[in-house]
Amino acid sequence: MSLEFRFQSASTEYQKIQTELASLVENRTRLDAQLSENEMVKKEFTQLTPSNVVYKLVGPVLVPQDQNEAKTNVETRLEFIKSEIKRVDAQINDGEDRSEKKKNELVEIQTKLQQAQTTPNP
Repeated sequence: MSLEFRFQSASTEYQKIQTELASLVENRTRLDAQLSENEMVKKEFTQLTPSNVVYKLVGPVLVPQDQNEAKTNVETRLEFIKSEIKRVDAQINDGEDRSEKKKNELVEIQTKLQQAQTTPNP
């Protein structure tokens, strides 16, 4: 396989990895926002008295919900979001490792290409 073809192929793979990483970082940012929102809700729940009514948005309608059920739902969501953050972080780390390896491969191929171009053909 020619160096030019290897370089083009590696470059395409590198761009694909970078696109995947951007998507993962976007997902991580979204999860951070969800985590923050749910932690704020949990904090608000600590200020409730038993006589307060909690509502849940179902479509366009607010429906009364049991306080304990609402607290449990938020706790469950927080656990899920935290596990998703761990999963996405692992994917980001893997993607960064693959990106770095591909980048090093590109530099190596580029160096060989430059050496081939500067070396006179006999």
